[in-house]
Amino acid sequence: MAEKKLVESITSMDVDFAQWYTDVVKKAELIDYTSVKGCMVIKPAGYALWENIQKNLDAMFKETGVENVYLPLFIPESLLQKEKEHVEGFAPEVAWVTHGGLNELQERLCVRPTSETLFCDFYKNDIHSYRDLPKVYNQWCSVVRWEKETRPFLRSREFLWQEGHTAHASLEEAEERTIQMLNVYARFCEEVLAIPVIRGQKTDKEKFAGAEATYTIEALMHDGKALQSGTSHNFGDGFARAFGIQFADKDNKLKYVYQTSWGMSTRVIGALIMVHGDDSGLVLPPKVAPVQAAIIPIQQKKEGVLEKAYELQERLKGSFRVKVDDTDKSPGWKFSEQEMRGIPVRVEIGPKDIEAGRCVICRRDTREKTEVSLDGLEKALSEILGKMQSEMLERARRHMDAHTYSAADMDEFERLFTEKAGFVKAMWCGDQACEDIIKEKLSVTSRCIPFEQEKIADTCVCCGKPAAKMVYWGRAY
Repeated sequence: MAEKKLVESITSMDVDFAQWYTDVVKKAELIDYTSVKGCMVIKPAGYALWENIQKNLDAMFKETGVENVYLPLFIPESLLQKEKEHVEGFAPEVAWVTHGGLNELQERLCVRPTSETLFCDFYKNDIHSYRDLPKVYNQWCSVVRWEKETRPFLRSREFLWQEGHTAHASLEEAEERTIQMLNVYARFCEEVLAIPVIRGQKTDKEKFAGAEATYTIEALMHDGKALQSGTSHNFGDGFARAFGIQFADKDNKLKYVYQTSWGMSTRVIGALIMVHGDDSGLVLPPKVAPVQAAIIPIQQKKEGVLEKAYELQERLKGSFRVKVDDTDKSPGWKFSEQEMRGIPVRVEIGPKDIEAGRCVICRRDTREKTEVSLDGLEKALSEILGKMQSEMLERARRHMDAHTYSAADMDEFERLFTEKAGFVKAMWCGDQACEDIIKEKLSVTSRCIPFEQEKIADTCVCCGKPAAKMVYWGRAY
């Protein structure tokens, strides 16, 4: 009974997807709630996931010349006010510090919701000549946004992220970096997290406050909702003019720099859960799984079984993240536990296996079992994990393709959003008024104008005027 109960205690995703998600993050011990409303404790299993995300992403950044820095947590109010559009965009979510110890501060300090203004203040004093450019910096930190409604990983008042902030001598160079970093995010999501994404540009309504252009990667969750998974912004010289960031160019004339910023947060852990998870719990891609293989001894009280499990762990730990489950629970309980935590494979080893010089490898995603010789274990494990990683991406891509629809007119557009869940591709005239009507009528937003354009129709899905762009629309987290 106890063994069954562990899995049954997770609500079925088809019954209540929101409750399924909450059950999974709690039971897999990724997070815990705290007495600080809207904030979460990221527990070891959750933080280990973030560490693997950080390690992979940081390496990809550094391949493109990015250097890491760290700037203060606090932003003086006067600094935040310098870029009007930017401050208006963040004003409703800002947390303020009004006292230092017992004394009231002469100027309020904002707890950073994002660090553009701090980087601008820093760059103003650090950049003097074209020789100082480009500056390609990133910081790993936490930010605070006073959200009204919160959900673990997807939306919390404090969350972890990285934010890149770069300065360039020309608009072309800034645009190149903006697109380059978006492509890094897309490659990371697909190659490491096994999450397929749509790359494109946000409409002016949806772009970042203060940006000239915002580019995004959009992923589709199991329930058909979209999740913005990473963004990259080209600021042009707007912030530079507001903050006076100038440099002496090769022609000896003073010019304003062009800036970019780009970020990805712990929200991608939410994406991982919702793209790959099932009714038994997490399903983690091998490249980011904190434990890639759980060794489960069968009849572990019998002589030599536990010893063999430890011996295998020693052998494998140089090449894989591996752990022996040596608790006194039954094998059935351990299987359920391994599945619920999303560990990619389990290695089953018992007295008969030892005698025959073999073991059984079971995949978490397909539950496919493979009998392998102990001599060839490393090779078999490597092949199975590699195959699992690529097949998880393909499965998620098939799901996204199967839940992406096209609408040529408003009747079809409405029908699809009433009857289906997923992305709907439809033409748009470029007028924000149409976006507003669609949002009000259907609770649907433009997700992105994809780089890969298609012609679904000649006219805008909303107003019937000539269409300018094809847009992905969807309901989103």
